[in-house]
Amino acid sequence: MKQFIKIWTSIAILSAALYSGLAGAHGKVNLEADACVRNMSGSMIHLSTYQPQHDPEAEYCTEIPKEGETYWVLDLVDQALRDMPIGIKIVRGSGKALSETVTSIYSTNHSDGVIKGYFNLDEGQYTLFVTGEGVPPLHYEYPLRIQMTNYTELLLKAIPYIITFLLIAFITDKLLKRRQLHH
Repeated sequence: MKQFIKIWTSIAILSAALYSGLAGAHGKVNLEADACVRNMSGSMIHLSTYQPQHDPEAEYCTEIPKEGETYWVLDLVDQALRDMPIGIKIVRGSGKALSETVTSIYSTNHSDGVIKGYFNLDEGQYTLFVTGEGVPPLHYEYPLRIQMTNYTELLLKAIPYIITFLLIAFITDKLLKRRQLHH
């Protein structure tokens, strides 16, 4: 019986270790490793989106969990971008399936390196284009997914549970077979 308890304790510790290894928040990563950073010709920008009406503390990037009012902040990391006009455009669709422009803004006064606003988008895919009108012009883009299930991310979150279940099933099978052989 002690061996059985040790095995179950080991499985619980292993599953906790696997799960905690996958957990991570968007807000606490290095700028170079952040998925919300775009780098072109040495100029970097960072996009953050928020939906305080749903979760006041959550910060998103391109996977926005609910449709509706979403606040966005574009941080112009490099000084060169702060000195040039910036155009921002949100278009319905992504890739080659772009359709109508939903909204656009033009900013010439952003010496603090921050451009912000909000959009109210329905469920679906969009693309946010950012253009720095310098020489040469700089083009960045962010695919936005509003209230869409990301099955890859869902699968990655489920992997620790699947592994734990399979380990438990395997060990239980071995223990039951060993017990049958002894009787």
